[in-house]
Amino acid sequence: MLARIVGQKMTDNWGQQVVVDQRPGAGGLIAADLVAKSQPDGYTLLLTTGAYTINHTLYPKAPANLEKDFAPVSLLASISFLVIVPPSLPAKNMQELIALAKAKPGTLNCAHSGPGTTAHLGCEMLKSAAKIDIVSIPYKGTVPAIIDVVAGQAQLMFAVMQGGLPQVKAGKLRAVAVTGKKRHPSLPDVQTISEAGYAASDFVTWNGIHIPVKTPKAIIARINGEFDRILKLPDVKDRMFELGLDPVGGSAESFGEFVREDIARWAKVIKEANVKAEQ
Repeated sequence: MLARIVGQKMTDNWGQQVVVDQRPGAGGLIAADLVAKSQPDGYTLLLTTGAYTINHTLYPKAPANLEKDFAPVSLLASISFLVIVPPSLPAKNMQELIALAKAKPGTLNCAHSGPGTTAHLGCEMLKSAAKIDIVSIPYKGTVPAIIDVVAGQAQLMFAVMQGGLPQVKAGKLRAVAVTGKKRHPSLPDVQTISEAGYAASDFVTWNGIHIPVKTPKAIIARINGEFDRILKLPDVKDRMFELGLDPVGGSAESFGEFVREDIARWAKVIKEANVKAEQ
């Protein structure tokens, strides 16, 4: 959806049709391989996500390497997660959730959308940071995981904002914390996970743009400037907010540093929790 939003704005401004070519599969590795092998002329871009910085460690032999084969262009959006629990759980905030987990070790299930996903690594980060014994339970996607938290079959989950917020607003789930640097405007009373005292468990996922590594810097700068312009448009900002996306922008260099830090963060979690790629 984000690719279509910004792609249409580029088409409108440049007078040249921007085509969104969806290449699903293998956690984005198929699309990455295609773009990595394309001409470095600025005409083929890769919409990257937080999954790419996780896959960098999970799939070290992947045909395309995010750091070696691509140049960063723009960080389009930051996406926070909600720590959600069923309303029946006796935990009104993050501190009470951690206290409950410590009082009942090994009994709280942390639902997630599959091995190596951001939600899974969120469970593992919290286990380490809070020194609690919770059980990571994989599901075949975000929706079935949320359904089981609503039903009380699982007791907590790191749910991506656009997946968890509607259920929280409907009263079917309780949010005890939000990841990211700031509270969500729709949930002003819900602490950030750092405010709750667990900064070591803080993370976001994201959407960005990468380009073949040999693309000239002048082309990268022009495309970066175009995305910065688009992200400031009121209608784009409003639509992104509806989708749970926080517009970011900034320089290609700052995005590159962000990606390096994200790779290092997830590599540490994956190694310490002995997470393996799903076969």
